Amino acid sequence: MTNRYVVELMTLAAIWGASFIFMRIGSPEFGAVLFMALRTLTASLFLLPIVFISKKQAGFKGYKFKIFIVGLFNTAIPFVLFGYAILTLSGGLTSVLNATTPMFGAIVAYLWFRDKMSITATIGLLIGFAGVYLLMADKVSMGQSNVILPTLAALVAALCYGISANFTKRYLSGLSSIVLASGSQVSATLVLLPISLFFMPSQLPSNSAIISVLLVGVLCTGVAYIIFFHLIANLGPTKAISVTYLIPAFGLLWGSLLLDEVITSSMIVGGVFILFGVALSTGLLKFNKNKTRVKAN
Repeated sequence: MTNRYVVELMTLAAIWGASFIFMRIGSPEFGAVLFMALRTLTASLFLLPIVFISKKQAGFKGYKFKIFIVGLFNTAIPFVLFGYAILTLSGGLTSVLNATTPMFGAIVAYLWFRDKMSITATIGLLIGFAGVYLLMADKVSMGQSNVILPTLAALVAALCYGISANFTKRYLSGLSSIVLASGSQVSATLVLLPISLFFMPSQLPSNSAIISVLLVGVLCTGVAYIIFFHLIANLGPTKAISVTYLIPAFGLLWGSLLLDEVITSSMIVGGVFILFGVALSTGLLKFNKNKTRVKAN
């Protein structure tokens, strides 16, 4: 991997890590549903012109329903769930929970496609979910039982990402990435925008909340997708998805610098467990048994 792609990978992780901070700023004022509807609308308006400029609009033909399914499970549902979770949880903590996505992807692949799951991968899943427990244990023990539902919401969102990744692999692997990205955002907007009319805020959101919507839509969704698809095209999906391991670090960093969020020891330990578990469950980290040969004299 050249220095150029390393820089792009780090940039993408920094952008996606910042998305949780923008959600932390905007969701409380807009509400989870309206904030995400505006996010997908902004991303759609950014991505659709690129589709037509690159003359790839014909790629939608015959795939509209499948793209709509991806829009539900990769955008609409998980976005709202993360928007709800972040009303209670910190941006950094939510970004760490998001890192469980590859683990859920491995589980869905095992249950759906009957992909083989090694003993190492199974141990990795157990370690990863132990990390989730460690993340939340001290909060629950301190009487913060209100974190349970938001944590479950974030985990279900990660599960939705896992379902979407496997669905895309099965039914849309040959589709242009930019077509899939724009189509999924438009689909999510068509679902979320009408629903958001029932969740209008009682007062006009602040300028910082409005700016956060624009940034998360253009930067963290539109621009991020372009970088991500560029990495997939040049490095392949396996190396490109390694960005997942970097996002929590940036999520915690931005939360600490921009929102004065406290990074606790349980967050660090739990995050390490989760990332170690993800590395094992996805095969990024493998333990090879050294075979010893005995020669007869």
